[in-house]
Amino acid sequence: MTWLITGGAGYIGAHVARAMAEAGERVVALDDLSSGVPNRLPESIPLVQGSSLDGDLLKRVLAEHAVTGVVHLAARKQVGESVAEPTLYYQDNVGGLATLLEAVAGAGVKRFVFSSSAAVYGNPDVDLITEGTPCAPMSPYGETKLAGEWLVRATGRAHGISTVCLRYFNVAGAASPELADTGIFNIIPMVFDRLTRGEAPRIFGDDYPTPDGTCVRDYIHVADLAEAHLAAARQLAESASGDLTVNIGRGEGVSVRELMALIAEVTGSTSVPVVEPRRPGDAPRAVASAALAAEQLGWGARREVREMVESAWRGWLQHHPGITVT
Repeated sequence: MTWLITGGAGYIGAHVARAMAEAGERVVALDDLSSGVPNRLPESIPLVQGSSLDGDLLKRVLAEHAVTGVVHLAARKQVGESVAEPTLYYQDNVGGLATLLEAVAGAGVKRFVFSSSAAVYGNPDVDLITEGTPCAPMSPYGETKLAGEWLVRATGRAHGISTVCLRYFNVAGAASPELADTGIFNIIPMVFDRLTRGEAPRIFGDDYPTPDGTCVRDYIHVADLAEAHLAAARQLAESASGDLTVNIGRGEGVSVRELMALIAEVTGSTSVPVVEPRRPGDAPRAVASAALAAEQLGWGARREVREMVESAWRGWLQHHPGITVT
C-alpha cells in the first residue's frame, strides 16, 4: 500500500510519516508548510507542497503516487483561535476534509485514518473517558473534529471506505530532537518558553476538585501516537470494511502541578510557578480509557511522562541553542 499523510511535515505528521516509513510502508506527505518543516522528513519520503482544500492537486497526488490509503492530520488546532475565528476553522478543518474525502472517493481509495481529538468530549464529569462518553465539544475546534468524524463515517458508508478515527489526548515529547514541537501552544513548550525568558510558569487555577487542586490530564508521547497510526493503518490494510473510533492516551492522569515539578527536575529550574485564575472551559480532569485501542488495534502506550519531558527538552535546546533557565 501507499499512504498519503496530510500535514506530513508537521510536528505529529512527521512522526507518523517516519514511523510508517521505517516500518516498511510506502509514504508520501502533503503539507502547505504553514507550520510544517520540510527537513523533518527524510529524503526518501516525497513531500508535495499544497493544501487539502485544493481538490485538483489532491486528485493528481492520489493518482501519481497510486495512493491506496490516507492518514489525514492537516488541520488548524488552536482552541482559542477557533473561538475568535470559527468560520476559518470550519472552512479549513471541515471544508478541507470534505474536499479530501471527495477526492479519495473519486480515486477509489478504500482506507482512511482521521486525526480527531479528545476535544470532542468537552468537559465530562467522569474518571475515565471512554469512546461511549457523550460528546459535547466546548470550542469550534472541538466541533470541527466531531463534525469531521461524522463526515468520515458517512463517506465511508457511502463509498465502501474503511475508516478509523483516533481521538488524541495531550500529545508531548519528541522521537528525536529535530522532530520536536517548535510551536508554543501546548503546555510543555509553553513552560519551556517562559523559563528561558526568565519568567515563572503559570498554573491556571488551583482550586479544582482534584488531589492537588490543579487540572489533571492524560499525556501521550508523540512516538506512541505515531505507533498508534501505524497500528490503525495496518488494521485497515487487513480489514475489508468497517469503521472504528478509539481514544489514544495512556489512561493515567498527571496534574499540572505534578507536571511543573517534573519539568523543574528535568530543566534544573528553581522558578516557582505562579497561580492565575482559571481559564474558561478547562475541565478538572480528562483521562482516557485506552482499553478499546488495545483490544481493536493491539496498541498501547509504552513511554512515561518523564520521557516526554526529557525528549521535549532536548528538542527545545537544539532549536534554542545557548539558552539558560533559572
